[in-house]
Amino acid sequence: MGNERLFRHLLPTTVVGSFSVPEWLERLKTECYQRRISAAHLAEIHEVAIKAAIKDQEQAGIDIVSDGELRRDNDIDYFLARIPGVLIERRAKADYYDYYDAEVAAELPEDGQASLGLADDYSFTSGLTDRPVKFSFTGPFSLSRRISGAGYRDPADLVRALARRLNREARSLAAAGAGFLQIDEPFLAGYPDQAALAVEAVNIVTDGVPATWALHVCYGNRYARPSWEGHYDFLFPAVLQARVDQLVLEFARKGLDDLHLIKDYGWPSQLGLGVIDVKSPTVETPELVAARIRRALEYIEPARLLINPDCGLRHLEPEVARRKLRAMVSGAAVVRTELGSVELSPVEPGGHQQIPSRLGRQ
Repeated sequence: MGNERLFRHLLPTTVVGSFSVPEWLERLKTECYQRRISAAHLAEIHEVAIKAAIKDQEQAGIDIVSDGELRRDNDIDYFLARIPGVLIERRAKADYYDYYDAEVAAELPEDGQASLGLADDYSFTSGLTDRPVKFSFTGPFSLSRRISGAGYRDPADLVRALARRLNREARSLAAAGAGFLQIDEPFLAGYPDQAALAVEAVNIVTDGVPATWALHVCYGNRYARPSWEGHYDFLFPAVLQARVDQLVLEFARKGLDDLHLIKDYGWPSQLGLGVIDVKSPTVETPELVAARIRRALEYIEPARLLINPDCGLRHLEPEVARRKLRAMVSGAAVVRTELGSVELSPVEPGGHQQIPSRLGRQ
């Protein structure tokens, strides 16, 4: 079905990436690692779970959906296990969510054509919905934080090599029809002095890929707890050089004080505004969501604002995740009504969502 029906109104709603992982799916993933069920069996289960996640998003009224990242154990291993040259000695885990111990003993091969399988993941998802699909993957800086070894004397060169590998995968995604791609950098807040390197790597990933690009930076969401604390000032001004169309940030848990950075530094593109705290089971009211959106509108015009949770919904109970999304959609609708009904640009030929791009990619 693809992405033919695209959002046309202000304050479109979306998700960051992951959807609630039910307890039964957690158990089955672990059973697979302990060789009690087959990988083929788990793959079939993943497909059922993805279908359910998309249906939940659609019923909540989400404009731009995701696959829920339900095939992935965590934000790192799904990618490292597929990258040629990354060595993982032991593939079994005591718990599916644990990280592998990964290393790079030599420089990653630059001429390999092996796919990471992300284009197939996208194609499966896009065939299940007539809504636009956001497809996200972990960025090169965060991936590098979980790799040890002596393959590179300069750790920055490993980041760049991972970025080049992800660029090849992004080209395959675009060729498969993916028009909205997101790079997640959940580790960056723990290394604020590395923002310039992370932005350089982001630009390697996006180079030459005809898609709308988002960059998501949060403070971690491991076991529904932040890994770091702080403010987004470490991103600026380095992030102004990122060749992306959207910056996706968390504000619900942290508060809205950092919104001034968007205006102070003149962020020129879109903002994905986090209005749902994914680390709390308390369900926001539509009124609270609307209040957070109104506050953001003091710093950025509505045509450049998308509405999303702070981070992925992985650690929330399924019903809590559904209720939070419904509240988010309702709160956005309240503010949209206050602003008046405004049509965005029409669907462009070829069926991609027409999110304004500052890149002018060919």
